[in-house]
Amino acid sequence: MKMRTILTSLIIFSSILAFSQGKDNKAVALLDEVSKTAKSYKSIKVDFTYSMVNAKAKINEGKTGSLLVSGDKYKMSAAGQMVICDGKTIWTYIKESNEVQVNTLENKDDALTPSKLLTSYNTNYKSKMIKGDNPALESVELTPNTSKNFTKAILEIDKAKKQVKSFTLFDKSGNTFTYKIKTYLTDTAVTDADFTFDAKKFPGVEIIDMR
Repeated sequence: MKMRTILTSLIIFSSILAFSQGKDNKAVALLDEVSKTAKSYKSIKVDFTYSMVNAKAKINEGKTGSLLVSGDKYKMSAAGQMVICDGKTIWTYIKESNEVQVNTLENKDDALTPSKLLTSYNTNYKSKMIKGDNPALESVELTPNTSKNFTKAILEIDKAKKQVKSFTLFDKSGNTFTYKIKTYLTDTAVTDADFTFDAKKFPGVEIIDMR
């Protein structure tokens, strides 16, 4: 399983969070509360598990990863790759080839940004409350108003803490992507150095500047 797959589904998730409102007033109110809670933290650090399942293709893969967020800055590690953003520049480090790709952050609605990954809601998706299996969690189903490469997503939210605990994406190819947050730490100490790529720490790294 490649990091590109993980990033693609995370970007889809971020776009869902950036555009998820509907006529279910309870779901809308819950998402707004989750957004408000996440925005109140100076930083968020999560460890997560990731799986991709396709029963027809007999695929069942799993990985682990971590994400550190502070304002518009973030660092994510998973599947042998690391993505770092200082709010303006994105570095994608590939361990296997010891190379880093450098790009300028595009401020688009579907860009993977921390404010969209764990917060923020708008108007291009319908949201509704659904029944879940865990009484400590509330479940919200999101469906796109227009054609997308996924059919729906399900978010599970901690009732007491108003934090996203897991999300599942269902795409049109029969793939199911599930992310489960194992640890969720807030207001941990961070510095600017946490969100920049230091080539000195990666001897012999090839820098590919794509800006």
